[in-house]
Amino acid sequence: MSTYTEEVGEKLNDLLEKTYDAEKGFKKAAENTEHSALKSYFQGKAQQRYDFGHELKSEIKSFGQEVDKGDSLTGKAHRAWMDVKALFSSDNEEAMLEEAIRGEKASIEEYDDVLGDTSLPSTTSAILRNQKEAIEKGLSTIKSLEDIS
Repeated sequence: MSTYTEEVGEKLNDLLEKTYDAEKGFKKAAENTEHSALKSYFQGKAQQRYDFGHELKSEIKSFGQEVDKGDSLTGKAHRAWMDVKALFSSDNEEAMLEEAIRGEKASIEEYDDVLGDTSLPSTTSAILRNQKEAIEKGLSTIKSLEDIS
């Protein structure tokens, strides 16, 4: 049977931090567009990441681990980059979509990395697989939005 190790706790906390970063990034993207379909998409993705964060926090706590708070330097840089693109790009919606796609692909890789840990408890593995699948579905949606921007 798999066990919940301190290393798993650290990986989940890293993923939680990146989930919060993504939530903030999607909120920022929603604020930076007037396009109603994009605004709605970004708001939905922000809510999804908020929900993911609560699932991850509950899972971390259920194994008696501490939940790290705060956001990462990478996340702050990503949001700042989205702000810069929104300010200086003539096609700011397209630039934000490209950045969102890049971020979603990076998220999938991060989930794959954590899911590759053989010591994951089955409950944790199931949560992560479900979240990763939701991100993958959203990635196909966002690619279709590229045509309308």
